[in-house]
Amino acid sequence: MSLMEDVHLVGPEDFPVSGMNEIHMVEEGDITFVDLDKYYQKALESKASVILIDKEVECPKGKCLIITSDPLANFNRLTRHFKPFLPSSAMVSPTAQIGEGTIVQPGAFIGNHVRIGKNCIIHANVTINDYTIIGDNTVIQSGAVIGGDACYFQRTKSGIFRKFESSGRVILGNDVEIGALTAVDRGVSGDTIVGDGTKMDNFVQIGHDTHIGKHCLIGAHSAIAGVSTLEDYVTLWASVLINKDLVIGKGAVILATSAVDKSLEGGKVYFGCPAVEARNKWKEMAAIRALPSLIESLQKKQQNQD
Repeated sequence: MSLMEDVHLVGPEDFPVSGMNEIHMVEEGDITFVDLDKYYQKALESKASVILIDKEVECPKGKCLIITSDPLANFNRLTRHFKPFLPSSAMVSPTAQIGEGTIVQPGAFIGNHVRIGKNCIIHANVTINDYTIIGDNTVIQSGAVIGGDACYFQRTKSGIFRKFESSGRVILGNDVEIGALTAVDRGVSGDTIVGDGTKMDNFVQIGHDTHIGKHCLIGAHSAIAGVSTLEDYVTLWASVLINKDLVIGKGAVILATSAVDKSLEGGKVYFGCPAVEARNKWKEMAAIRALPSLIESLQKKQQNQD
């Protein structure tokens, strides 16, 4: 396949490429792209072997650069070529592999090249999109969508959004439970992973390329943005929001209605917006509740002095 006409190479023309990944997920042998000032250095110093880039720069040793005026458009073109959208002709694709003892309720959609393990229950009106992998003994409640496209867009100079085409997968481990009307987005170029034994309540949103460890518990209406990591045994109570590119340490507990804007250490309990250690938040809240009486006392003291 040929790329757009405005490209030229810097480096060996026969450079081998073994994968495609966006800049946050690259491995050695990958092709990636960069078109923002803040990511140029990160891309050039990354493990990527081939880089689509929109400016003339010195080619790092051991890499190949493809100079183009529109790196995203070319990267999307590669994605569509190597992993095109595959229309379905049946509610359960003939290419899907479904393990012994698994029950698929009426109205469930199972896409192309999906693999589902043994003794699972896929309830009515579940959507499992192409290339999803599901382990044994997993339950997916009605209305859940597994493997929808990532919400990943680039705003152009004219103000419109261009989509970054998704080519990754969702991988659910063994003994996982996904609540009703929950969405687990596939990776943009890597995988979204949910570890063994993790349980989710209803109305949960898991963003692209997120890695959730083993035996985590995620409460209703929680949302985790893309490329974040929950290590093993993390608990999120209801309506917890987690920003992108963060790490929540092993065994952390985040109390309901909290919002997380930075990575958190494991083994602690957090609360608030932004979330901090709960015991510190309780002290802060107690101090705030005491302020009115403190201010009133100071005002009376001032009046007496006057």
